[in-house]
Amino acid sequence: MKSVFYLLDCAPYGSEKAYGLLNAAAVSINMDVALGLYADGVYLALAGQDSRLLDMPCLSDLIYAYPEVRILAHEPSLAERGLMTRSLIERVELVDEEEFIDLLRSADCLIAL
Repeated sequence: MKSVFYLLDCAPYGSEKAYGLLNAAAVSINMDVALGLYADGVYLALAGQDSRLLDMPCLSDLIYAYPEVRILAHEPSLAERGLMTRSLIERVELVDEEEFIDLLRSADCLIAL
């Protein structure tokens, strides 16, 4: 297996899914790794996250910790949530519907929790 696409489609806080996917992506860095943020998963792309009140680690710190992982935000999901005017983490790449699906389909493995 040469490439893996991790799909996050739920909000980054309130469940273990985002944390688990970020850690799984981190241990896969010897491959071509992408983390696709889709639906409510795009909230992970927002800059300036502060999770101290949630008593959880700041997940954007994990994004910065592993520059080998490509972070892709589904642009239509951002638009549907009114987030297009918000600042995003610098490492996040905006991709349209067609490119997002193409990248997802071209991966050797798709992992969605």
